[in-house]
Amino acid sequence: MIPEIGHFALIIALSIAFVQAAVPLAGAGLGVQRWIALAVPAALAQLLFIGISYACLTWVFINHDFSVLYAVKNSNSELPLIYRISGVWGAHEGSLLLWALVLALWTGAVAVFTPNVPRVMRARVLAILGLVSCGFLLFIIITSNPFERLFPAAAQGSDLNPLLQDIGLAIHPPMLYLGYVGFSVAFAFSIAALISGQVDSAWARWSRPWTNIAWLFLTLGIALGSWWAYYELGWGGWWFWDPVENASFMPWIVGTALMHSLAITEKRGTFKAWTALLAIFAFSLSLLGTFLVRSGVLTSVHAFASDPQRGIFILGFLVVVVGGSLALYAWRAPMLKSAAKTNLLSRDGVMLLNNIFLVVACSAILLGTLYPIAIDAMGGKISVGPPYFNLMFLSLTAPLGVLIGIGMLIRWKSDSLQRLGSKLKIPAIVVLVLALLLSFALPEWIWTAYLGIAMALWIAVTVGIAVYERFHGRVLSNALRSTPAGFYGMLLGHLGIAVFIVGVTLTSLYNQEKDLRMAPGDTYEVAGYVFTFHGVRDYDIDNYVATRGGFSVSSESGDFKVDLFPEKRIYRVQTMPMTEAAIDAGLTRDLFIALGEPLDQQGAWAVRIYYKPFIRWVWLGAIIMALGGLFSASDKRYRRLARSSSVERSAAEQAA
Repeated sequence: MIPEIGHFALIIALSIAFVQAAVPLAGAGLGVQRWIALAVPAALAQLLFIGISYACLTWVFINHDFSVLYAVKNSNSELPLIYRISGVWGAHEGSLLLWALVLALWTGAVAVFTPNVPRVMRARVLAILGLVSCGFLLFIIITSNPFERLFPAAAQGSDLNPLLQDIGLAIHPPMLYLGYVGFSVAFAFSIAALISGQVDSAWARWSRPWTNIAWLFLTLGIALGSWWAYYELGWGGWWFWDPVENASFMPWIVGTALMHSLAITEKRGTFKAWTALLAIFAFSLSLLGTFLVRSGVLTSVHAFASDPQRGIFILGFLVVVVGGSLALYAWRAPMLKSAAKTNLLSRDGVMLLNNIFLVVACSAILLGTLYPIAIDAMGGKISVGPPYFNLMFLSLTAPLGVLIGIGMLIRWKSDSLQRLGSKLKIPAIVVLVLALLLSFALPEWIWTAYLGIAMALWIAVTVGIAVYERFHGRVLSNALRSTPAGFYGMLLGHLGIAVFIVGVTLTSLYNQEKDLRMAPGDTYEVAGYVFTFHGVRDYDIDNYVATRGGFSVSSESGDFKVDLFPEKRIYRVQTMPMTEAAIDAGLTRDLFIALGEPLDQQGAWAVRIYYKPFIRWVWLGAIIMALGGLFSASDKRYRRLARSSSVERSAAEQAA
């Protein structure tokens, strides 16, 4: 009866979601306090029943209940426990249930951790989140039931996709969903503010920590996906501009713009219309990503489903959400004008330019992702690959590096060219000269390497200047205690970008790749390292058999030596061959070996060797950025200011 309990719990959760969506929203409009008060218990009850449903599906996988069709397709009795647990979200139906659970967790968090938000506003926010839940729960129950029974029960399952039998993929989807779905909170706050007509600094203040946390998780989720693709797929790259990669990257770009826009709206009361629109677009792009992954309109290693009817349901839901939100936005647009003027020579103006570049870059990625799909639907065929994305994205975001440095040092409201020039002239000269010296120290002088290093140094130097200005002339211990966490978050976020730029620049330009035929005893030199092949051995491990290659790697000088063991795996049930690369990781370089196919009876194999300079800095930069998001979200000022804004808003509501 466990599957039936899980299915019934989903139906109860849907019923509660309908109540959560309708009753508090009506109560907020009519001023009925009892209806408003229903929002919080409804949100928590929905979380409880979706949690029960998810726990039931997990029980099905752990206990090998092969009377459930979804478990038969995605599990096997020989599957290790960790992959039976992660297998719950390994395909379409279970991943949708995970989406619904994450949405319920965010909704429950809003219900519990927003005591300082006025009750009417909180009721509207929870009602909007309830409406989103209704759409996803309907989708699961009508088209994607994970508890569908199989009669008679199967004796054995088909196994989890071997690509997903990896610790990176056990962590990546939940982290990505926490970010994807987290933007629904910023969306709900935006829609609630538009409904009430109170799109002001208080609304921005309430939204900022939630947006920062969602952005933090999405940053980590994308980084984990990139890391998994690097070491698991055997191709040595970390980003391919795959349509599904783009589907997660676009909300991240708009979310980055939203974080900065919320800061301006809170600080200056400007850009209210733009900020509300960005909140709508960030979540809409998350829904678009769901459509791309689950509609069957594209083929990707990341895609979950290929059922066009499911795609039609999601497309309809996307149209309702985006269309309804934009209609509400258009209705409220006349009242969203800001009284204050924006001077381009100010922090507000620089952040506006930052937003424009980010949104245009996102639009270019959106065009490159959807255009081939549209052409294919009309019977044509066109491919948009990495050259387009690299050219468009890098040319549009390169100016951002300059703006990041200026934005940290320029004043709010207005500044003067003379003051700014005197402050930045010497640091700019130092950066250009130092970048030139460092670029000549590289294996080959390339002008794009010089630009990348200069941009990273510019950001790092301006971070240092911002720290100096903050703490100069003050007692260090007092200054450290009194400085808000948001300031440290800004520094870490921008420093993470600098580290990321170094990693992307150097690994893209100075990567070395060799495809070789190697027999036992053969050696080959790459980037000053000598690779020696010692042959292969077969191993029988858990639910697969492996052919493991033995390599020793040493530096030409003889002061470094390591043994590496890449594998070729065959999984027992699906008999799918998988490449497991062997990597010697370091802060300044990775040595990467992937085993191909056997070439003859003498023991020769196809071997791929990579030398990847500074590739770890790509993920290190993402971690530092995420840490910056954590600091920003934990800023105590949000709680203090939210409390005072709540008192003022409640007083205004009572007066009205």
